[in-house]
Amino acid sequence: MSPLSFLKKIFKSSASNENLFFEELKKQFTVDGKFIYAGELLRMAYKKYPNKSALISKDQVLTYKEFYFRTLLFAQKLRAKGIKPRDKVILYCENSMAFFIAYFAIWQCSAVAIPLNVFLHEKEIDHILKDSKASAAFASKSLKTNLENVIKNENFTILTEDEIDFETVTPDKIERFFPTVSFEGLAPEELCLMLYTSGTTGQPKGVMLSSTNILTNVIQVYARFKSCGLSEQERMFCVLPLFHVFAQNTCIWLPVITGSSVIIVQKIDRKLILDGLEKRPTVFLGFPALYGLLCLMKTAPLDSIKFFVSGADMLPDKIQSAFSLIYGRKICAGYGLTEASPVVSINYHNEENPTNVVGSPIPGLKHEIRNAEEEMVKPGEIGVLWLKGGNIMMGYHNAPHATAQILKDGWLNTGDLARETSDGFLAIRGRTKDLIIHKGFNIYPAEIENVLMRHPAVSKAAVIGQDDPLTGEIPIAFLAVKTDNINLEADLREWCASNLASYKIPRKFMCMEDLPMNSTGKVDKKKLVVN
Repeated sequence: MSPLSFLKKIFKSSASNENLFFEELKKQFTVDGKFIYAGELLRMAYKKYPNKSALISKDQVLTYKEFYFRTLLFAQKLRAKGIKPRDKVILYCENSMAFFIAYFAIWQCSAVAIPLNVFLHEKEIDHILKDSKASAAFASKSLKTNLENVIKNENFTILTEDEIDFETVTPDKIERFFPTVSFEGLAPEELCLMLYTSGTTGQPKGVMLSSTNILTNVIQVYARFKSCGLSEQERMFCVLPLFHVFAQNTCIWLPVITGSSVIIVQKIDRKLILDGLEKRPTVFLGFPALYGLLCLMKTAPLDSIKFFVSGADMLPDKIQSAFSLIYGRKICAGYGLTEASPVVSINYHNEENPTNVVGSPIPGLKHEIRNAEEEMVKPGEIGVLWLKGGNIMMGYHNAPHATAQILKDGWLNTGDLARETSDGFLAIRGRTKDLIIHKGFNIYPAEIENVLMRHPAVSKAAVIGQDDPLTGEIPIAFLAVKTDNINLEADLREWCASNLASYKIPRKFMCMEDLPMNSTGKVDKKKLVVN
């Protein structure tokens, strides 16, 4: 048997095992063929793993029993403040134990959780408050003022971490309290989580997720992780901002169903990351810019980690190669989007693949690659990726037209360009809205960015299209560079000429100290302006 045939056999066997495990897991979280309410997950974890470490911060550890108990106590306070089933509650807080407790307490009240990006401008916060019609919020003391500056409703309630009981809880007190707890869950198809997108093309839109969406995707991820050799005893490194759905899936939902521990790092800061790594995590979840930071650190203690995953943006070859060279470790490139709850694929099979190859879709998820007429393209051709499965969102809040544009017959138009490799893997080529059309030729910015990132003087790269009356559009490159080379533009042009077709070479190279970034480590292209 040839090496390629052997690899394909292994891949098919692994995919079969994933599907079987996914179907078995579904039985544990369904009743009469329907998923349970997501708010039940923490109670199930308490019963199954009461004395296992759940949350680990710099100076405190909570078991699942203690985590659940504090959540119930805080849920009582929310109810006392008038929070009712299906009310909308904002969660505006940095990474902390308080975030986890407030998140599940909102669900214990059968309310809808709305985690808010902590970096938003007050105008964006104001839009979300009006659009969601939230009636209350949990905010950290450091962020509370930001909410108060925009709230016009005097009946709006804001609670802070001062309302959470972190004092020592004796086992007998816990056991006496639990039997008194009443619990009203939402139906599995009802809204329980709303996540506002970054709003790169306009005002942020509220992505509506149900318990079915959440449980489907986290079980899909569990099945994929299981085939990577991960167990129920992992220690997840939580440095990703928890308001982001990637962090919620892998650091909130997944640990609770597997009984794993979460090491909480408040924010992306070198010292805080090193402090967290002392807790010996086994799974590291990040986005490309975070792995770039680890490369700059050079000596971060990563020996306890057996699995590195990158998501939220395309992983440049330069960062993958540098990480491999410095630490001798592989980063598994993943792909997802909030509208898919969010994980679509994670590539752990073949180290020889380029970083834009993100593996096969997770089990239970159908995919098609279609052309502009929404017809399936031929194998290997580039088209728009469409997805269908239980993890696909309910729709956008208060935006039926926007929902109808991307949800059709249960299929989600991701807006991402992709092709399928001969191994059945997805290769992502970028966003359709970023596509540059020059003299009828398609130019994919991600391809040019990846080439530019390999240049030793470039630390960040972003390519956008500029309207041109003669050719349609021309590519313009924005670069973060640190060099005194006065001939840099000529060097970059030559570098591109050695790696790209002539029509793909940027017409301008806008070099600067840094590029504007959003909260998830992506270059904020809407802020890039051509002089």
